[in-house]
Amino acid sequence: MDSINLYKTEEAQAEVEVEVEAEEENEGGGAEDINSAVSRIIVDSVKENGNLLGVIKPHSLLPQPVVPAGVAIIVSPGELNRSQSMPESFDMPAIGKFFREKSDSLSSAITKRLSSMRDQFDDEKVVMKSESQQVTEFDLSGMKVIVNLKPPVKKLPGRVSFFSRSNCRDCTAVRSFLHKENLNYVEINVDVYPKREKELIERTGGANVPQIFLNEKLLGGLVALNSLRNSGMLDKKFAEMLAGKCPEDAPAPPVYGFDDDYEEQNDEMVEIVRVLRQKLPIQDRIMRMKIVKNCFSGGELVEVLIHHLDCGRKKAVEIGKNLSRRHFIHQVFGENEFEDGKHFYRFLEHEPFVPKCYNFRGSTNDNEPKDVAVLGQRLGKIMSALLESYASDDRHHLDYIGISNSEEFRRYTNLIQDLHRVNLLNLSADEKLVFFLNLYNAMAIHAVIRIGHPGGMIDRRAFFSEFQYIVGGYSYSLSGLKDGILRSNRRAPFTLMRPFPRGDRRLEMAFQKVNPLIHFGLCNATRSSPAVRFFTPQNVESELRYAAREYFQRDDAMQVDLAKRTVCLNRMIKWYNTDFGQEKEILKWITGYLDATKAGLLTHLMGDGGPVNVVYSSFDWSPNA
Repeated sequence: MDSINLYKTEEAQAEVEVEVEAEEENEGGGAEDINSAVSRIIVDSVKENGNLLGVIKPHSLLPQPVVPAGVAIIVSPGELNRSQSMPESFDMPAIGKFFREKSDSLSSAITKRLSSMRDQFDDEKVVMKSESQQVTEFDLSGMKVIVNLKPPVKKLPGRVSFFSRSNCRDCTAVRSFLHKENLNYVEINVDVYPKREKELIERTGGANVPQIFLNEKLLGGLVALNSLRNSGMLDKKFAEMLAGKCPEDAPAPPVYGFDDDYEEQNDEMVEIVRVLRQKLPIQDRIMRMKIVKNCFSGGELVEVLIHHLDCGRKKAVEIGKNLSRRHFIHQVFGENEFEDGKHFYRFLEHEPFVPKCYNFRGSTNDNEPKDVAVLGQRLGKIMSALLESYASDDRHHLDYIGISNSEEFRRYTNLIQDLHRVNLLNLSADEKLVFFLNLYNAMAIHAVIRIGHPGGMIDRRAFFSEFQYIVGGYSYSLSGLKDGILRSNRRAPFTLMRPFPRGDRRLEMAFQKVNPLIHFGLCNATRSSPAVRFFTPQNVESELRYAAREYFQRDDAMQVDLAKRTVCLNRMIKWYNTDFGQEKEILKWITGYLDATKAGLLTHLMGDGGPVNVVYSSFDWSPNA
């Protein structure tokens, strides 16, 4: 067998030598370019049972490969080898090594590319697209990257400060101007810091805002600012008045972390309450086949009052009724105010719902209850000031981290302690509407900060039903405020029970008739909900109508497709169709809150007598952060 293989090998080599010599003779024996020779030589290996028999050159009439330009390497047929990037036999470590080598080469290529780009940038070979907008543009492997360069902050030795109020358009204009000019400034909102209003009056001779100060010198309001800007003297004026270091008699920045020193007046009944807390036999009892915890009987309270105050039984009963009206005590089943006898009562701090309330800090507020209308207005002003600093211009996106660390939010959390025992029955119709609208929006912000945004159905239950405040002696959740009070105790979507059961004392605060506009004034911290806002009692109806018009301008709230004869509404409208009416009624009602374009399309669609299809888009539950 070996002699046969050797014979075949020698015969193949002889054939190759003969063919090469014949080719050289056909071409006249002239000297051939080495690159041309290499390009014409294509060899193949012949194997039999794994043994190399020889190298056979392909026929000269077959297509020949072309050697790339610039290659002048002589490769003999015997030296041709397979690529070693992947060996014929390999194991798993070899694969890992292979991919590591490829990864290292890729990383090296990326690093070189970034280094070259950095060098190119350092050599100022970038193209400036717009110097006025400070935009730098360059290309990265076919990808267009635009970098918005933030202009440097103007550093002046002095200090710019201005007095403001919440919901003031002129103050918003001044704030926007200072932001645009990239000037550091100090804002003193007299609605957030009420005691600074006296300083404002002393410095300017009035309470009008905004009032701008450059160091200790008064520049004026928005009119003075616009006059200087239009005359072209603004920069010069700022440079002159802020050239020196800010003196001590300039308006001082607000001090964060400290409350204004208000003289809190204790409730006139607080001394009696303290005695009762010490002397009453507070314990768990059984009533109506139920265990009632931390309670006492009405007769026991009357006996303690008689011995302590040395008064008659009738007067003791009147004191007990007064304690109930002031929400120091409640009947355990909420059936009456106070009666002498075996009815059981408990103190407000012992109510089962109290630990769930996020405006409770270990003890109830025993101070004299403040006017709830005044508290509501202050709540709205503080939260409006908060939005002016930590919300986008359209109020659709909030900076919850910034809010949680702000002085406004700290003051808000202190303010809601005063809601424990307020008398909500003293509110007028508009004041009550504003109070509950604003409280809902503020609670939603507070809930996102404390328990997080609802990500799923289970989280939504905790968000809307279990996050609660003590208000007027009773607990209110977000669902209780919206569905129980503002929607006349109607069932929430996908629920079977009403928020307040029959006989609940909170039903006294529920509105008798539902105003559909409330849905556009409530923000539940989601992207599909209306923009967050806070209302005023003087203009609540017009503000709600404006909120509805603003909401229906959004494409995710309402669209009209004439070709398909379809009106697309947000699913929120379908969930609360009992408040809006049937579909035809809803479309007619919506027409009054659309812009001219959408109103014209909807009117044309409804007026030609053809069918109108109403579809509902999905509700976006993602946070409005």
